[in-house]
Amino acid sequence: MHSIPGSFNHNCFKAVILALSLIVTGCSFSDSSRGSSDSSGSISDSVESSLDSSGSISSSKSNRDKKYENEVSDYTMAYVKSSHADADYAGFLKGLSDIAAKIGIVNWEQEPKTYRGIGKGLKKAGIEGVAYETYKKNFAGFDQQHMQSIQKGYESDK
Repeated sequence: MHSIPGSFNHNCFKAVILALSLIVTGCSFSDSSRGSSDSSGSISDSVESSLDSSGSISSSKSNRDKKYENEVSDYTMAYVKSSHADADYAGFLKGLSDIAAKIGIVNWEQEPKTYRGIGKGLKKAGIEGVAYETYKKNFAGFDQQHMQSIQKGYESDK
């Protein structure tokens, strides 16, 4: 048998080390790129889950709107039950502004859900007749559309 020269062993060893490092690097690169695609898949899954079949934003906005309307309703009921004959409407509006800000509702004064919530609260408080009409006009700032939204909330089942 012939002996293998030392340089061949050394060169063979270098080739094996190089091949192994490429394999390891390739696996590592493959894993990191798969991780990136997994995370981008998660992002797209998250976006898709917030879209319903019609392509509109679904549950998160809807839940936020319901929560807001319910909080406005509860606040209105508590306010009306605890207020005196000469109600502080500016204070009431400040409270609505705080609720809207906490939930992330912008331009709450123009949102029909604000006034529907007020209507629901007036109903829960048992306000009827002249008192109801007075609150409705004052809370709506005598705005016809706001008064209609209060009426819808007052007449709603929920």
